[in-house]
Amino acid sequence: MDDKTRTEIEAAAFRGLVEHLQNRKDVQNIDLMNLAGFCRNCLSKWYLAAARERGVDMDYAQAQQIIYGMSIEQWKAEYQTPASEEQLKQFEETKPLHARISGHQ
Repeated sequence: MDDKTRTEIEAAAFRGLVEHLQNRKDVQNIDLMNLAGFCRNCLSKWYLAAARERGVDMDYAQAQQIIYGMSIEQWKAEYQTPASEEQLKQFEETKPLHARISGHQ
């Protein structure tokens, strides 16, 4: 497979993941972090880092808008629920396995 085709396939897979997460508003970020070690915010940070590496002028709120499909304020108001004590405990226990975001400040 040539690099152009690989990049196109990877981009399509990424768009599919983002669309899926936008459709699954019932899935909380803390659940994603606890189970998979990454969440919508991680994807936003990866997106932002990639944009900056390519000289694209973008901030974190803009990257979140792309990943969430809405502003983070709207997402929190409409879909975010408070984390339970058990979720917070699991979050702390799994921290060593959470995604690392290079290039994010």
